[in-house]
Amino acid sequence: MTPTPHPRQLLSAATLAALLLAGCSASPPAASNNATEVRQLEPAEAPAEPLPTPSVPVADNATADAPTVGGDGSQIVLAPLSHADIESAALAGELACSFSATGSDSPLLLARGDVASTERAQGVVKVLDSVEPVSAPGGFDAMSKGTRFAGKGKTITLRVTGPATDRGESPARPATLTYDRADGAQRSFSGLWVCGP
Repeated sequence: MTPTPHPRQLLSAATLAALLLAGCSASPPAASNNATEVRQLEPAEAPAEPLPTPSVPVADNATADAPTVGGDGSQIVLAPLSHADIESAALAGELACSFSATGSDSPLLLARGDVASTERAQGVVKVLDSVEPVSAPGGFDAMSKGTRFAGKGKTITLRVTGPATDRGESPARPATLTYDRADGAQRSFSGLWVCGP
């Protein structure tokens, strides 16, 4: 017959086991090197390699114009149209108008239309990395004075704000492009409106 352990022996064994477990799970003593301790508390350092830059070029004057207001809180980002974007759009029309933001030579909007026409002028804008069509009534004649373009989920108002800055066949005039998104967001850009051959 196996002898029954005394309750005091059980308590001592349990206490010893608890102490052994506590000793095994205790963290090692802190290093005495203060510099190491401080370094561990600092926020993570920047990676050695640079962070990737967005693949979508933002308008050169993005900081000079008003930010997006209203809508769902996301920014309206218009990117300059590249030569390839314009070629791919294959816009029809005798004459063209383009809007370039202040400090940029690349257009944010390009449209073409016929003179003395009731047909809509056809244009394109680049929202993020997507080239999207827009159109405006009245052909080239109406467009050259400033107009409102419409496209899927957006309207773009082009308002001429001053006289031509130079003479010639295609004078540049100060203008404002205001982009209104269907969710109520709006953003304005200052720049030049140029119309001609």
